[in-house]
Amino acid sequence: MARPRVYKTEAIVLKRINLGEADSIITLYTPNHGKIRAVAKGVRRLKSKLGGHLDLLTRSALLLAQGRNLDIITQSQSIESFLPLKSDLNRISCAFYVAELLDQFTAEEVENYPIYRLLNADLLWLCTARNSALVLRHFELQLLSHLGYQPELYHCLGCKSPLTPQRNLFSAISGGSFCPDCAGKEPVVRPISVDALKVMRFLLSNDHTSARRLRMRSDLSH
Repeated sequence: MARPRVYKTEAIVLKRINLGEADSIITLYTPNHGKIRAVAKGVRRLKSKLGGHLDLLTRSALLLAQGRNLDIITQSQSIESFLPLKSDLNRISCAFYVAELLDQFTAEEVENYPIYRLLNADLLWLCTARNSALVLRHFELQLLSHLGYQPELYHCLGCKSPLTPQRNLFSAISGGSFCPDCAGKEPVVRPISVDALKVMRFLLSNDHTSARRLRMRSDLSH
């Protein structure tokens, strides 16, 4: 979506890089513009009005102006700070992983509202989740799906037959499952149990509201 010279947007802060003595380059994920990078001038000064509104893993309402190379953030107001993440080492580590995964998997200025909605929903879920690994597995599978890399979990990639309830195999390189008869055609496969395959299918086909009700054994979360 083309942006006007001055525009408003919500955004979740994925990354901050220091620039000069007081500025920062902020990597943002937005609902309608996808991932963008913008400069926050003077944000590292103690009296900066942008200040905490652009902290990592904060959802804010922003006003930006187009710049020659990078857009410039002129106003910001926090909407959601995801505070429980920032007071728990495990939760914040998981949230940083989510942010880094999204940053590495997405190109700049490619609109994908479902990914923005997924990011916001799963960060909120992570704030209260008893099983952080379940949130991460949900985010990973849903992100792959929204980016067009949804793994094949219902049919064998070799013979195309429906997978039966037995110990099948999974190949991350090929992006899906193989039945035991076809596993020898793939150089790198890992066994996947019936329960693990069921969990992956469930997480792939349900949003966070349904996924958070799932009770998953610890050996299935890694």
